[in-house]
Amino acid sequence: MAKRQEALDYHSKGRKGKIEVIPSKPTSTSRDLSLAYSPGVAEPCLEIAQNPDDVYQYTAKGNLVGVISNGTAVLGLGNIGALASKPVMEGKGVLFKRFADIDVFDIEVNEEDPEKFIQIVKALEPTFGGINLEDLKAPECFEIEEKLRKILNIPIMHDDQHGTAIIATAALFNSLEISQKDIAKIKVVFSGAGASAIACANMMVSTGVKLENLWLCDTKGLVHSDRNDGMNPYKSKFAKKSNLRTLAQVIKGADVFVGCSTKGVLTVEMVKSMAPNPIVFALANPDPEIDYPVAKAARPDLIMATGRSDYPNQVNNVLGFPFIFRGALDVQAREINESMKLAAAKALAALAREEVPDSVSRAYGGQAFSFGPEYIIPKPFDTRVLLWVAPAVAKAAMDSGVARNPIHDFDRYREHLEDLQGRSKDLIRSVINRAKLDPKRIIFPESDHPLILQACESLMEEGICHPILIGSPERIQKVITSLGLDLPGIEIIDPDDPDLKNTATELYLELRKHKGIGWEDAKRQVSRPLVFGSLLCRMNRAEGLLSGLSSSYPKTIKPCLEVIGTRKGVQRVAGVYITILKDRVLFLADTTMTIQPTSDELSEIAIMTADLALNRFGIEPKVALLSYSNFGTVNNLDIEIIREAAKKIQTLRPDIKCDGEVQADTALSKRILADKFPWSALQGGANVLIFPNLASANISYKLIQRLANAEIMGPITCGMDSPVNVLQQESSLNDVIHMAAITVVEAQDSGR
Repeated sequence: MAKRQEALDYHSKGRKGKIEVIPSKPTSTSRDLSLAYSPGVAEPCLEIAQNPDDVYQYTAKGNLVGVISNGTAVLGLGNIGALASKPVMEGKGVLFKRFADIDVFDIEVNEEDPEKFIQIVKALEPTFGGINLEDLKAPECFEIEEKLRKILNIPIMHDDQHGTAIIATAALFNSLEISQKDIAKIKVVFSGAGASAIACANMMVSTGVKLENLWLCDTKGLVHSDRNDGMNPYKSKFAKKSNLRTLAQVIKGADVFVGCSTKGVLTVEMVKSMAPNPIVFALANPDPEIDYPVAKAARPDLIMATGRSDYPNQVNNVLGFPFIFRGALDVQAREINESMKLAAAKALAALAREEVPDSVSRAYGGQAFSFGPEYIIPKPFDTRVLLWVAPAVAKAAMDSGVARNPIHDFDRYREHLEDLQGRSKDLIRSVINRAKLDPKRIIFPESDHPLILQACESLMEEGICHPILIGSPERIQKVITSLGLDLPGIEIIDPDDPDLKNTATELYLELRKHKGIGWEDAKRQVSRPLVFGSLLCRMNRAEGLLSGLSSSYPKTIKPCLEVIGTRKGVQRVAGVYITILKDRVLFLADTTMTIQPTSDELSEIAIMTADLALNRFGIEPKVALLSYSNFGTVNNLDIEIIREAAKKIQTLRPDIKCDGEVQADTALSKRILADKFPWSALQGGANVLIFPNLASANISYKLIQRLANAEIMGPITCGMDSPVNVLQQESSLNDVIHMAAITVVEAQDSGR
């Protein structure tokens, strides 16, 4: 769980907030600016004035969603106002971009009167291709959405209502299939009568649940026909003529419970009173109406979903809104209608029945998923969701007559959606999830560095690793206290412990006795936390080491190489940087170690980097041996080294797609490879770039980092006998956490 200060720092450090606007066209020259603005901008203005639909041709409207709120029902915080809702609306924009590449303007409207709010949103219609209403209180939210749907000519959806309804309905379809129950005969009981509950109830009725079989309870008990208090037209639709009054009375014999209410509402006794093979959707967040383990213990025949990511079957709105709007925008839909919502629910349900690929398993730390009681809806980070839901929504819009720009080739459309994704989006999450499955002991020699201690707090809380700190326990505890951190039970090993120091000194002397080291020199060296930590790895007191914030790369890696050494069969250690760009992930090597590699060293570096890409990150490697020559256009000695390395890779590891020598632009260009070198193994573009020497590799990754504004991870050290990674001196908190997770995953693989 994120700490308060950590959350505040995340939003405030560097560029304030979470979003920015970036031009999508060149603006470098005066000519560019004359086209972007006056006088050139007049031309598209005139075209749009003559033909309003051309706005989709000449502006960003078609990929722009307005996330609009008045702050009257923000998360679980209540009516905190429009201004205070802004961080949430920015966050919603981040999710739109992250999952479906949709741009967002967040608009916080300081107006609680429904009619005035409606008129404000109506006036904004020319700006947006679609509008996502967010965090509006009930029952006003129903009226606001209904009226806006009638008067706007673009898709609009209140996600708090329909997002939950769509995902919950998909989960219901699959739960009923598993439990072999007929939707027309089931008894459904709701706890909660707000926006999401009413929307869920309406959608379930529209898909086959009988109105007379759906029972709605709120904080005052059953919504019944004799009630006057707390009623509104949206609840009244579900009012029952009944003498029952409490949830406990109503739920007896129920097949399905849907909770959109609060923690603890559903008791063990209530769950036990339900029908055989009951279905429970306890969707209150962050604490469900009943905890998953408690409910499963009470009813082993239960199928259950919650809103939490740490239990199976998470009903998460992020499975819906990005992809629903993606499909709606791509056909320029006039609205998001019931057919489109149902299509989204059916697509999610169908996807959950498909075989789950390894890429999804890797994104969740190697967990295996298959259709059944603990997997009734896709996982939020399943990249296939975009490819299933968006086309289904687009087709439903076309079939229902609300699409202004129909899609004629859905195969090409899915290819376009695949291009939007890229693998960079789930790269580090898959590593973190793998680390959590089997956390390892990782040594942090820089034990009094504030950033290291802050990272250790997060690493322990999230279960990524078991940190080990090197130094005086009293001194380290003082630093922890002064920073206000909570590190209960963290292991601290004192290098001045007499027995341990003697053992470590003897081991160091044994390793370095022919390198001019005597007993006193060994004692001095062992007092250094980095050397001592490396010895602990050698003694199997830990599985990995992470350091480098306080010293240069050479000073950090040298003692680790002297003590831990290379893995059996490896001649040279290599350093790899991972470059994460918007549309691709690149592995660059060797960026840190070998100044002028031989052909043998180049081939070894390439093989180690290819294995890193596949085994640690689940990315099929395409290895390009880079040069200034394209497949024989130049002949000299340094080119011959690269060609020889390529031949050795093909002989040693024919399973690796590899080619070279090749120029960098050729290696990365799908078009050049397809047009000029169709025989090359690099078709589609290389993702592992092996440089001819250290200078070119080091210069290249730093240029990419600064000029392309890329996210850089590394350097990751390949070839050590125990996992050792070196932090950059300017590392952030996230960098430390990510590198620790990578070190854990390396340790897991080393153990196998």
